[in-house]
Amino acid sequence: MRIAVIGGGPGGLYFACLWKKRHPEAQIDLFEQNPAGATWGFGVVFSEQALEFLRADDPDTVDAIAPRMESWKNITLHLRGESVEIDGVGFSSIGRLELLTILQARVRAVGIEPRYDTTIQSVDELKGYDLIVAADGLNSLVRRSFEKEFGATVSHSSNKFAWYGTSKRFETLSQTFVQTGLGAFNAHHYRYAPDMSTFLVECDSATWQRYGFADKTIEQSQAICEQVFAATLGGHKLISNKSVWRNFPWIWNEHWSFKNMVLIGDALHSAHFSIGSGTRLAIEDAIALVKALEAETDVTAALERYQSERKPIVQKLVTAARTSADWYEKFPEHMKLGVMDFAYRYITRSGRIDDVRLRAMSPAFMARYEASKLHEGSR
Repeated sequence: MRIAVIGGGPGGLYFACLWKKRHPEAQIDLFEQNPAGATWGFGVVFSEQALEFLRADDPDTVDAIAPRMESWKNITLHLRGESVEIDGVGFSSIGRLELLTILQARVRAVGIEPRYDTTIQSVDELKGYDLIVAADGLNSLVRRSFEKEFGATVSHSSNKFAWYGTSKRFETLSQTFVQTGLGAFNAHHYRYAPDMSTFLVECDSATWQRYGFADKTIEQSQAICEQVFAATLGGHKLISNKSVWRNFPWIWNEHWSFKNMVLIGDALHSAHFSIGSGTRLAIEDAIALVKALEAETDVTAALERYQSERKPIVQKLVTAARTSADWYEKFPEHMKLGVMDFAYRYITRSGRIDDVRLRAMSPAFMARYEASKLHEGSR
């Protein structure tokens, strides 16, 4: 089978590597418009559960990635000078470029040489392939070329965010909420290397407008964010990498394939950064697509199987991501709560965690929270 993969991000690389490893006779051509060493953003996050899921299907790749990851067991929230630690929430992170470098090496090891600096202008250029895997991200050429056929919808959250890095080391995945005279900010920050951290700054549209960010350069915006989070950064600077203000894009497709074309990763769906699952979803899509193709002799039947088996799982996670994003759309209001109530609302925001699960998962936090409620009740 001749396969064209468009997009050299984690999803495209993972699919190409996994399929070629299992089917050495297959011809796979992978096209990526950017140079091999180019990426945007900084670190990516995997939950412990996500890593175990990947390990079950491809232990060699997880074994290659795991030693390069930073890991922690807790989440820390900072509000009005107080800190709350939520125990039992395990995550690991790795630099996005480092992850790509590892996956690129694995792709080459199975006999695929990705074609970098190669832009596909039209799917007509890919005639003769039995399967076209569109792993070409949020602005997918394949999806945009057949929006009606895929049943594609694109919308945006109202909050603004800018994705920075910093040399400041954070011990856990942390969030710092800051109220200024012109509005509220939130920073999502975590280390992805011993000496580097992601530092994603978010604010609501009203705050963004009051600061006049629309008329600010990247450097001016960065300087303001450094000032807002000066105490958090502790003298360290923010580092920009295409760190412009964005609105989070919501991508969804009712139909996951059309003819011999199939979507995976951000080309297919997006999940809000507050649940840290974009890279995980792309890789899991790749795994699911490989399994579906191996289960059927006909490509059309395989693509139907891929959608029918994978779609309910993704819908569940994307629904949780939307609920989480809705919480962040109103985070300035939540900041008015007491710090323990704020933390409780935060950790239960997606609707996936109830009190029973929270007691089992985060016993120290839940004991502190319930003690605070008893104290309130005794007043």
